[in-house]
Amino acid sequence: MYYVYIGLCADGSLYTGFTNNLHRRFKIHNSGKGAKYTRSRLPIELLYYESFDDKSIALKREYQIKTLSHAEKLNLINKS
Repeated sequence: MYYVYIGLCADGSLYTGFTNNLHRRFKIHNSGKGAKYTRSRLPIELLYYESFDDKSIALKREYQIKTLSHAEKLNLINKS
């Protein structure tokens, strides 16, 4: 299973990522060993995720979400 997620950073920004293990990925993010973007914006809280069986579809969805504006991402989160 693959996941595309949106996390809320401590500074109020939203981080979109991809993983095959949400729990482990957020542990890594919050330990300061995750993506460079999140290291200075800890802690990061999971707000939204979608699950996929196919890795390539998940990566395409991650790209789609990353192209959304902050407001559009919030709208996506609020609709879930």
